[in-house]
This record gives sequence, C-alpha cells and structure tokens, in this order.
Amino acid sequence: MKIDKEQLENWFSYHAPYEFQFEKYGKIREAGLLFAEVILDNTPTSADQTVAIRKVREAVMVANSAIACSTEC
Repeated sequence: MKIDKEQLENWFSYHAPYEFQFEKYGKIREAGLLFAEVILDNTPTSADQTVAIRKVREAVMVANSAIACSTEC
C-alpha cells in the first residue's frame, strides 16, 4: 500500500470516538490485558518478559488506532 498525504493526515489527526466504538476499544484492551497476564504469570522476570508485554500493549494501541482511523468501524 502506498502512503499518500491524505492517509498521513488521517493518521496524524485527532479522532474523537463515536459511541459505538467504545465497546470495540474495550474488547481489545480486555483481551490484551488477559494475554499480558498470561505472559506475566508464565514467564520469568526478564527483559524478554518486559518486551513481550510491551508488544502486547503496542498491539492494543495499534488495533485501537485502526478503529479510530477507520470510517467503517
């Protein structure tokens, strides 16, 4: 996918949430928290554990961004 200026403007602008998006955001955050807890409970305290949990957090943020930037959700 080639990125154009319109896409950049969409990505870098504020998107006030619509009422129907709150449930979607919540489901994604809830699933991310559960997965992060599984990682925390089943891996030793280490840099790798920290990175794994940060990646889950990043995935939640990017997924929520996909909702915010979409005209379909």
